[in-house]
Amino acid sequence: MRREADPLVVGRVIGDVLEPFSRSIGMRVIYPNNREVINSRELRPSHVLNQPRVEVGGDDLRTFYTLVMVDPDAPSPSDPSLREYLHWLVTDIPGTTGASYGQEIVCYESPRPTVGIHRYVFVLFRQLGRQTVYAPGWRQNFNTRDFAELYNLGLPVAALYFNCQRESGTGGRRAF
Repeated sequence: MRREADPLVVGRVIGDVLEPFSRSIGMRVIYPNNREVINSRELRPSHVLNQPRVEVGGDDLRTFYTLVMVDPDAPSPSDPSLREYLHWLVTDIPGTTGASYGQEIVCYESPRPTVGIHRYVFVLFRQLGRQTVYAPGWRQNFNTRDFAELYNLGLPVAALYFNCQRESGTGGRRAF
């Protein structure tokens, strides 16, 4: 029996944004009108205007998580000179709850790709303690790996991504 390829590897999220990791916590990201983020799914800018609901698994309210949302394809996939663009950062999310219970330290900025098909990546990290992660001074050229190292977050515990292009764009990234 053939094993399915990891969509984070096929979509180059592992490599461009993250090191290989093993998912240990469940995470769901759901935009209004029940548009759930599923790896490599295409969502239009009009689908992702408003901040999504993010549900975090786990089994302990005393464990806290940090959620990062980045675009590794900014300003365009062929010239990602602003890689990674930080779209959202929420810290101190208690396990078994959701991002709305955490501290939004970089407000949600909706995806608005102008050229090409962009990947938007949600990454969840386990924090060492409450109020141990702070906002960076910029959105452009954010680096998820460096951020995780700076705050001793270790490898991610969960990650998801979707593809998005300008509203009138056609086609899509191929899911293998």
